[in-house]
Amino acid sequence: MEITAAVARELGGSFSLEQVTLDDPRAGEVLVEIAGVGLCHTDLAAKDGHLPFPLPGVFGHEGSGVVVAIGPGVSKVAQGDKVALTFNSCGECVQCVRGEPSYCQSFMPLNFAGVRPDGSSTLRSGDTVLGSEFFGQSSFATHAIAHERNVVKLPADAPLSMVGPLGCGVQTGAGAVLNSLDCSPGSSLLVLGGGSVGLSAVLAAGVRELGTVIVVEPLVQRRELALALGATHAIDPADGPVSEQVRAIIGRGVDYVIDTTGVVGVLEQAMLSLAQRGTVGIIGVPSDPAAALPVNLIQAQMLGATITGIVEGDSVPDVFIPQLLELHRAGRFPFDKLITTMPFARINEAVAAQHRGDAVKIVLVHD
Repeated sequence: MEITAAVARELGGSFSLEQVTLDDPRAGEVLVEIAGVGLCHTDLAAKDGHLPFPLPGVFGHEGSGVVVAIGPGVSKVAQGDKVALTFNSCGECVQCVRGEPSYCQSFMPLNFAGVRPDGSSTLRSGDTVLGSEFFGQSSFATHAIAHERNVVKLPADAPLSMVGPLGCGVQTGAGAVLNSLDCSPGSSLLVLGGGSVGLSAVLAAGVRELGTVIVVEPLVQRRELALALGATHAIDPADGPVSEQVRAIIGRGVDYVIDTTGVVGVLEQAMLSLAQRGTVGIIGVPSDPAAALPVNLIQAQMLGATITGIVEGDSVPDVFIPQLLELHRAGRFPFDKLITTMPFARINEAVAAQHRGDAVKIVLVHD
């Protein structure tokens, strides 16, 4: 079928809205009419070459919409179902069988190769094959081919155009608190970065009833939003070393740190902010793929510190996304306060606005 997609044709370039051809769904695949799609830092990092993906291609990995058709063998969803799209996984490797699909042994090829496992693309422009299958969906478009593994059926009352970010950014931040670190009630948390992932962690901290929640963020409007969402403190890194500011609030240091920046200097301050037996969770994607964190071995030993990488909040999307929606329905997880909607056709304006910090999480919606 002919669809409209936002095509990236060169590293660092703008998106161009183009008419392209989308395949029919094959075995195990699901055709979704996209209602809304979140604009995520990972989309832009890949477009700018910090993550691998073939160009020209179509990004987008926080889609939500309605199932239009299903391929042979699909039983989880049916035509007309509301769905959120999330990351893809194989379902067969050791990690997937253990219920840890975000650490799937085929995560990189399934989410970044730009083709199906058989090497074919779901998208083309004339005679040009386009990079597709970004996170198993490429949902910067009016329609997308996803897979039974990475569609999550939603309840009928789900706010369809807004739920896309639950498929990546929101589930990553919330899952870091509730799953990956499994933060204890009453404990202390330092969140580095007040974007959608960091502020989703703040919302989850409220769900888990943490005692002290400190957000580090240079933009004043995001610090104010963090406090409105339940953070107990919000500090400006320009006011001095973060570790000193943190220890002025809680002298022993914090029990948990979530880093969404991927900046080595910020992570070094995180290590200096830890309490005994503290844990640092690394989420942020560094601009330099070779970036490395120097760790003082004596400090790490004496603290009994743990450093752990976090992918997609260690979530099982079919379980976790409905849980987040139920918390939202109960008024305990107001992720909608993070979202600003803009028309899909204004995707390049949305990129600029999110870069300026005018919005925390932009969701591009179709008429």
